[in-house]
Amino acid sequence: MAAIDDLKHLLSEDVRQLETLSGILKSEQDCLATSDLKSLHSLTAEKNQLLGQVRERAKQKIHALVAIGFRPEAGEPSRFIRSAGFAELYDLWKQADSGLRQCQELNRHNGRVMGHLQTRLNRLTDIFRGSSGQQKLYGATGQQTSVSSRNVLASA
Repeated sequence: MAAIDDLKHLLSEDVRQLETLSGILKSEQDCLATSDLKSLHSLTAEKNQLLGQVRERAKQKIHALVAIGFRPEAGEPSRFIRSAGFAELYDLWKQADSGLRQCQELNRHNGRVMGHLQTRLNRLTDIFRGSSGQQKLYGATGQQTSVSSRNVLASA
């Protein structure tokens, strides 16, 4: 079956590129730790290119799955593959899923680091502006906002 071979090829490519993406995310973590913005910029471009390719292959995988009898409204593709008896295909699917979950966790970690760096930058900016003593409240988006009130005691 050509669709099964296509799906195997797409999943193999996913596994390979998700390993590459995992390495990029680890390098991104190192760049965040050392504030290496030039390397971080190039890694972001490379990461976005890989993510675009993974998204495109996801569409192709759905088409290949439909060609071998999968109905998208039926639920998870992994259950369909396992119940159809495609052992090699199921193993590749699990490898790709595991790689994707690892990349998601690394990306979440990097996002938390970025959030902490942004908070630190905001605090430093407040100090430079001389508004570090102002009270802070959380806004609707979950970000801190300064609350300032002025009480005029006298005017000349």
